Amino acid sequence: MFDLTLPWWEFAVRGAACYLGLLILLRLAGKRSFGEMSPFDIVVLILVGGGLRSAMVGKDASLLGPFICVAAIIALDKLLSYIAAVSPTFDALLEGRSALLARNGEILPGVLRRHCISKSAFERELRKHELHGVAEVAEARIEANGRVSVFKKAG
Repeated sequence: MFDLTLPWWEFAVRGAACYLGLLILLRLAGKRSFGEMSPFDIVVLILVGGGLRSAMVGKDASLLGPFICVAAIIALDKLLSYIAAVSPTFDALLEGRSALLARNGEILPGVLRRHCISKSAFERELRKHELHGVAEVAEARIEANGRVSVFKKAG
């Protein structure tokens, strides 16, 4: 149960490498990929977890190996969060920045396509913010976390 098939540090390195690799892949996938959890996103997350299991622990069946991987992932996550908190440049690289989608009642040209947002999905976001259409929008942004912020025109 506690006999590891690999040295303890290899589990930590494998967990950290998987975390960093997945972080990079998710950043490359774009903001909207997991901003709203659709059934497809949940399936992808489950498959990614299953697919990375062997990369993290190999053929190890011990109780300790996966805990070492998880501890390394949590420690690395805390370290990256701390660095992002003290370095705006690193934060922008890690988290991304918000992007303007619409201003003064008009959707900016090509921006929805660039962020993989369909017009119907954007219209749903407007309804969530109790707006009837883009004409009522002062400003709409896609935030770094994939959520859409909408500000209504005054008046």
